[in-house]
Amino acid sequence: MKKYIIAGLLVWLPLAITIWVLAWVVGLLDGVFQALLALAGAVLPAGAGEALDRLAHVPGLGVLLLVLTMLLTGMFVANFVGQWWLRQWDRILGQIPIVKSIYNSVKQVSDTLFSSSGQAFREAVLVQYPRQGIWTIAFVTGKPGGEVAAHLSDDFVSLYVPTTPNPTSGFFLMAPRADVRVLAMSVDEALKYIISMGVVGPDGNGSPSIQPIPAPVQN
Repeated sequence: MKKYIIAGLLVWLPLAITIWVLAWVVGLLDGVFQALLALAGAVLPAGAGEALDRLAHVPGLGVLLLVLTMLLTGMFVANFVGQWWLRQWDRILGQIPIVKSIYNSVKQVSDTLFSSSGQAFREAVLVQYPRQGIWTIAFVTGKPGGEVAAHLSDDFVSLYVPTTPNPTSGFFLMAPRADVRVLAMSVDEALKYIISMGVVGPDGNGSPSIQPIPAPVQN
């Protein structure tokens, strides 16, 4: 009976987690949409506010409208006029105290990570961490710059070492390029390997089993 229960769990668990993640994302986007509707209803006439309140209860509408908004925004900023408006928007936000620090920092990180010409998170590597002889998977995020690069004489690379099984937290390292071994696996394959704690191999199959470590011999 235990074998059958585990077999059934292996069938339903991935599906249940997938549905849970999708439901969480949809709920998050719907929450953002409802907050925007509530803000609009506060400044519009009463009749318009009631109509917006009815729209807030349409399931999935927030996800659809937010995706459509991002699509139209991307199409707008892809041309010359949109680029001009984007520069003006950045200039205005760059003059607001506190807001400019947060906005500029997030914009720099997002431009680096998601730009098609950027090199951040384009390469998975092996690096010895936290000491010599112990290896872990890391992602190349670029090269040290500014004052930091001036203090590093050799050719260094910036690395992000994610934690397991939650890769959204981790460690930032700067290591000599000669000490880094480039992997042929893609970033997606490396993330699967990290999240599964080495259970799912780079080829999508399970990792080879290992023999138990023998206990030390007592003298």
